[in-house]
Amino acid sequence: MFESLSARLQGITERLRGKARITEADLDVALREIRLALLEADVNFKVVKEFVARVRERAMGTDLLTGLNPGQQIVKLVHDQLVEVLGAKRHHLTLDARPSVVMMVGLQGAGKTTTAAKLAVRLRKDGRKPLLVAADVYRPAAVDQLVQLGDQIGVEVHTRPVGTPALEIARSGLEAARQGGRDVMILDTAGRLHVDEAMMDELVRIAGVLTPSETLLVVDAMTGQESVRVAEAFHARLPVTGLVLTKMDGDARGGAALSIRSATGLPVAFLGTGERTDGLEPFHPDRLAQRILGMGDILSFVERVQENVDSEEAEKTAQRMMENRFTLEDFRSQLTQIKKMGPIGQLMGMIPGASQMAGAAQEAVDSGQMKRIEAIIDSMTPEERRRPDIIKASRRRRIALGSGTATADVNRLLKQFVEMQKLMKMFSGGKLPRMGGGLGALLGR
Repeated sequence: MFESLSARLQGITERLRGKARITEADLDVALREIRLALLEADVNFKVVKEFVARVRERAMGTDLLTGLNPGQQIVKLVHDQLVEVLGAKRHHLTLDARPSVVMMVGLQGAGKTTTAAKLAVRLRKDGRKPLLVAADVYRPAAVDQLVQLGDQIGVEVHTRPVGTPALEIARSGLEAARQGGRDVMILDTAGRLHVDEAMMDELVRIAGVLTPSETLLVVDAMTGQESVRVAEAFHARLPVTGLVLTKMDGDARGGAALSIRSATGLPVAFLGTGERTDGLEPFHPDRLAQRILGMGDILSFVERVQENVDSEEAEKTAQRMMENRFTLEDFRSQLTQIKKMGPIGQLMGMIPGASQMAGAAQEAVDSGQMKRIEAIIDSMTPEERRRPDIIKASRRRRIALGSGTATADVNRLLKQFVEMQKLMKMFSGGKLPRMGGGLGALLGR
């Protein structure tokens, strides 16, 4: 997400950082480029105008242009203004009632049903006991989809016979949550156009009966500025408490995320990426601003690692690395752990100084390069994985045939692995290799 905007802003801020002195003319040029970058990212015009005006005002209102490291200070102003536009603070769900009701609303096709399941996964990780309630009575197979997702994630789904009104399903779902000792009820409602008065009235009636603790509006980030108009229309009829922006991995521009909070006053609670049931991340304005400007997001990276990586196994692997006993079995295990953590391009964007490699890393995954590496290692015997030095010509041909790759691919992987072993040896010897060495080996660069 934000690839285009991030690349443009990073280029602008890098030029500013390198300047020992900045004139008003330099500032004008930089702000003009920032304005164009934001507009090209489909950010709302009014939001862009205010953004640039605030940065200019704060830059000119101090001795910043003639002070120490003026370029760095302007970059900080851009960062601070990004945080302000994005909402300053994370929106925490209010779930004090027993059970608390979270009502999912939005247009058709925005991803409400998938998001409801993703939210159930996240709440369960937080120690909650969620119940999913299937109240989308209009879309064919909507109930079946939620039931399948519930089975997949191990969360109960409350349903009623075909023809039961949505309001009645909501009532019975709340009672089922009480009887079953569930502390959160997630209500999946039917998608509807905000101009459909009858359908909107139904939502209003449901909200009136359930009094939800949270009403989350699910918005497709790919719709750009249209998402702002949708949010405003829904908020005019319903007590919307937060927004979920879905399909963020499919929008390289990111204009919706930058516009919607400032334009509507509604906080963004979560960002949805991909179809995986763990593809829902809390929206941290400060961390996202850092990611956009290429500063990384170490906190989110560490949290992702803690959620997906076996700490005991990771410690053993780290020890083998430091003792220069890192094998192809360890390498294969690391690839598996990386895949569990989510899209590799997104992960690279969280590492300071590595965001520019994110595109290349994701391209390697999309092109099937990592799958080829896994297939090659899987075609080896346990002894070959532990002792790759025994893999001579005949073995290489067998491995290539078994993995559906070429002998050249096997040769390349083995060469890369030797380079990685040298890298680990440098670490264990207290030397620091250049940034990107390990990634270069992974990608075959």
